[in-house]
Amino acid sequence: MKYPVQLMELEKGFNIYVPDTALVKSTYAQLIVSDTQALFPFWAKLWASSKVLTQFLVANPKWVQDKVVLEMGAGIGQPSLTIAKEAKEVIISDHNADAVALIEKNITQLGLTNAKGVLLDWNIFDYSIAADTILLSDINYAPEAFDPLLKIIMHNITKGAVIIIATPQRIMGIPFIESLQPYIKESFTKSIFEEDKEVFISIYILYK
Repeated sequence: MKYPVQLMELEKGFNIYVPDTALVKSTYAQLIVSDTQALFPFWAKLWASSKVLTQFLVANPKWVQDKVVLEMGAGIGQPSLTIAKEAKEVIISDHNADAVALIEKNITQLGLTNAKGVLLDWNIFDYSIAADTILLSDINYAPEAFDPLLKIIMHNITKGAVIIIATPQRIMGIPFIESLQPYIKESFTKSIFEEDKEVFISIYILYK
């Protein structure tokens, strides 16, 4: 793991390791000197969408209780780590190896026996992975990723899975959500403050 981490209490008695915000940029600046292809670690932050999705699942555990849960593009994986004890099994995935290493560190930190971190790129998705509930937090930010994501979502909806998407209200993400409209059964929007700015996060629940 390239980025320094610190133990943080997110809720009373719930402590996980997160990248040290003060050191992320400086660490990246050092890394890019030796590796000009290094990508900035956008995963290394507790994003507003992840926080709202976590709150939603804690308040509505029926979506994860005794179910196999897959979180894709998880980054730190706050939603999955928080609800893991409610689920039958939790698969927490990201395409970044450092993110997965941190996920595995937090699985150990929390003493979870039903969770695992998996290196997974949705552009080359492993369709042998099956889940009852799939969590997607702040994933519709790059139009070039929409097609593979939609393919994965449609495949899993067809198989009977529930898809829960948490997303900021971005203009570029509107076509992605509109294409899923026939399967959106429930939705709501909640505001949350991120870096002293109010951000509106929408939750969409999809199934056939």
